[in-house]
Amino acid sequence: MRRMVGSTLARTDQNLSMFRRRAMRSVVSACAAAWAAWAWPVPPRAAADDSVVGTPHDLSASGPGSTHALTEQEVCIFCHAPHNATGQSPLWNRGERNIHYRIYASSTTDARIDQPSGPSKMCLSCHDGATALGLIASRPAADAIDMTRRTIPPGPTDLTEDLSDDHPIGFRFDRALAARDRQLRNPDVISRELPLGRHGEVHCTTCHDPHNNRLGDFLRMPTVRSTICLSCHEMLGWEGSSHAISGATIAGRAVDPRERLAYHSVAENGCTNCHKIHSAEEHQRLLRFRREEDNCLNCHSGGVAKVNIESELRKRSAHPVRLSDRRHDADEDPRLASRHVECVDCHNPHAAAPTQRTAFLEGVRGIGGAGIVGATLTYVSGVDRAGQPVEHARFEYEVCFKCHADGVPRAPTGRISRQVHQTNTRLEFQTSNPSFHPVLGARRNGEVVSLRAPLRSDSVIRCTDCHNSDNVDRGSDGLPTGPHGSIYEPLLVANYETREFTVESPLAYALCYRCHERASILGDESFPLHNEHIVRGRSPCSACHDAHGISRMQGGGNRHTNLINFDRAIVRPVSTQLRSRLEFVDSGVYRGSCTLTCHGVTHVAFDYGR
Repeated sequence: MRRMVGSTLARTDQNLSMFRRRAMRSVVSACAAAWAAWAWPVPPRAAADDSVVGTPHDLSASGPGSTHALTEQEVCIFCHAPHNATGQSPLWNRGERNIHYRIYASSTTDARIDQPSGPSKMCLSCHDGATALGLIASRPAADAIDMTRRTIPPGPTDLTEDLSDDHPIGFRFDRALAARDRQLRNPDVISRELPLGRHGEVHCTTCHDPHNNRLGDFLRMPTVRSTICLSCHEMLGWEGSSHAISGATIAGRAVDPRERLAYHSVAENGCTNCHKIHSAEEHQRLLRFRREEDNCLNCHSGGVAKVNIESELRKRSAHPVRLSDRRHDADEDPRLASRHVECVDCHNPHAAAPTQRTAFLEGVRGIGGAGIVGATLTYVSGVDRAGQPVEHARFEYEVCFKCHADGVPRAPTGRISRQVHQTNTRLEFQTSNPSFHPVLGARRNGEVVSLRAPLRSDSVIRCTDCHNSDNVDRGSDGLPTGPHGSIYEPLLVANYETREFTVESPLAYALCYRCHERASILGDESFPLHNEHIVRGRSPCSACHDAHGISRMQGGGNRHTNLINFDRAIVRPVSTQLRSRLEFVDSGVYRGSCTLTCHGVTHVAFDYGR
């Protein structure tokens, strides 16, 4: 009899427990529906199994996490109460602290970001890590719910009172904002799975459904391949970009120690390879690492990306990205910004796409097409040939001109002391100059007889035909190219000796001989004394020639044709009774005269001609 009674009582307790759980699920579902109706005028379709029970938001004594009540069995009471609540919809059961949060700010945001309000403020009543979890409105403060922890413990769920390192909330996402920021979608076409507030505000509940944890982190949409991010953000060039399609695994990545990435490959992680939605180390633009270059080199150091860019940056001559910490701003005017260089000055990480390794000087003949930016420079800002900023550079030189033109003046490098000192390459390459290398446009005459095929007198070249990695001729897709670094100064693709008394050889002037036939130069086809100067006199090409060009504002007329701009450390003025003279005079095709002192020999109006 005792066994039968005990068994009956046990079954009764079990049935009652099951009834309580089912009833609790019904109540929770009803609360969830009420919340959805309050947060979004037309509630999105709710799944049948939406429930807080068993999720991290279940803070009852039977909740799954380490933070939970000691005895309280109710689940909804930590946020909602049918009686004695605060009066806020939906039956809100937590008080609000009178606090001013530090909010997100960025030089590139077009939105007005206000203090958190509505459902965001409700979320922060726990997630700011300051308010006691057991302190609810329906009970006296002296009768707060006893918890294993008083507040949310430090960690990814504790957003603190500083929200400047979190995705912005508290701004109105409307058509006007989308019109100002062309990389935001029109809110009219955004999925209703991401509900805005009553007045179109972005709240925590836009991305998170506090009653549904099926996707993890209470997200409303998956994060794989940045599905949830790209629902609102329409980044120019993202489709087809390297970061969007790369199947490279992230195993070799220098993982952020505070947060492991969720997926296996670069493409699957998408935006989160570089950005953190909450608690980002670099607040502006929510970057994972404070130093801009670390966000790139975290993968481009040989562990994840196919080529090792970091090794290039360690070479003898390189773009010094490590020296310009936090000077770059995405909204900067390159003409006024302090001198710096970062990866994102030349590359748009949202648009940079895979590119085929091309042959040297490929496509140089097309004046209109030569120099157009490649896939790795897509949607990068620049400065045009007139010195005006452009939002998206069309030509490669426009990217270079951001730093090597009208910006903060550069001090002399000390490498070559020129007769006419110049630091503005935009002016050096102008086609109205007395002479120039054909970067902005083709030459005006056909006097250069030494050009190697496929170059012709009307060819146009790129900056990177000379300034590039020393790997560029090795023909391996596994080796990095581009002007990241080189063993030859100043960031040259091949050797270029500038020292006096250099013994002529194919290696000594390898840079020049990439475009100019060595036999033609040494055979005096253009200048009848080339061999005399280069071989017998052992004078470097740079003693007479300035590779970029000479601006007409500094050297006009016939004094600086044929790229003549003497190196004053090698070529010195002639002193006369009236003045010192150092000059070249162009007197016709392949003819001219020099007045100077070189290697102890003085020339005064010395004529030459072919």
